[in-house]
Formats: sequence, C-alpha cells, structure tokens
Amino acid sequence: MFKVRKKPVVCMACIAEQVEYIETLEGTMKAEIGDYIITGIQGECWPVKPDIFKQTYEII
Repeated sequence: MFKVRKKPVVCMACIAEQVEYIETLEGTMKAEIGDYIITGIQGECWPVKPDIFKQTYEII
C-alpha cells in the first residue's frame, strides 16, 4: 500500500442558508444550514460539513 494525493481540482462552493436536499451521485443527501455545498467539474454536487471542509478544501 502507498500514499496518494488527489490532484488539485478547482470546484465551486456555497454555504447552505436553509436545509436542502441535494441529488448526488450517491443518492439524495441532506445539507444542513451552514454546510458547504460543493459543485464538481462535471456539475455534480455534494454537501460537506464545515469541519471537514476546513480540513479538506481551501478558498481561493
């Protein structure tokens, strides 16, 4: 086994201002108020909790 790193990919993000249900590649997911909603390079979306966002993403 070996370590790998994801290639840097620029995505768009917004912060949920209300509870939203998002259709993702893995099914419907719930974004709570304050969660980040990420939109990928192919238009796919997914919610990310704020603590995970801060560990995984950086705002550019």
